[in-house]
Amino acid sequence: MNTSWQSSSKWYNRLVGDQGHYYHEHIILPNVLKLLNLNLNSKILDIGCGQGILAKKINPQISYVGIDLAKSLIEVAQKSNKNPNHKFLKLDATKPLNGFNSEFTHAVAILSLQNMENLDSVIKNVANVLKEDGKFILVLNHPAFRIPRQSGWGIAENKIQYRYVNNYMSDLKIPIQMHPGEKSSEITWSFHHPISYYFKLLKQYGFLVEDLQEWVSDKKSEEGKVSKMENHARAEIPLFMTLVAIKK
Repeated sequence: MNTSWQSSSKWYNRLVGDQGHYYHEHIILPNVLKLLNLNLNSKILDIGCGQGILAKKINPQISYVGIDLAKSLIEVAQKSNKNPNHKFLKLDATKPLNGFNSEFTHAVAILSLQNMENLDSVIKNVANVLKEDGKFILVLNHPAFRIPRQSGWGIAENKIQYRYVNNYMSDLKIPIQMHPGEKSSEITWSFHHPISYYFKLLKQYGFLVEDLQEWVSDKKSEEGKVSKMENHARAEIPLFMTLVAIKK
């Protein structure tokens, strides 16, 4: 099943732009760069690279390859980044990444794995192209708290804002309407798995999970009773979960 964002690429490009949306700029990319800890000898593979926003944040001398199944997003990345050390390729991460040996020191998947159906193949392919002791960073919408159609916010009788979850342990394939309310709206797919699934899959293909981080929102509402409740909920319920896995 083709789950690329080709059909929604224009909307996604407007949303993310050249530098990423708010959470890319303020939370995800700064933290990912710290975890990558790149040097001039690094070679990085970006899985589901989209417009190539990560490439613009790294040292221009570092070797970078970004892959994505959405042709139009790859074209945007190629037009906006002429660095000879950077390549953008239309490739399906669920298919063998032919042409690459065990040459990458780092791989990263930023909010892309949850839109890929066959993660087993993706993890296997990443393992095949990473060097020994290579680092793989997976950034996900938090699987325990942010499950499309199966989680959300509620207000308890005691006026405490809480997060509810209807399904967590089950693997889910969830259609996402990109423009709710419109008669004709593109559909993308989100694939949910419990946290244990990622650990088992990484272990299966020779990875050791070195770190798990949970990132909360840094946004703040204006002062007021409701705002205090919202800010407390933001600080306690993480938006993103990040795994750092080492190939052994």
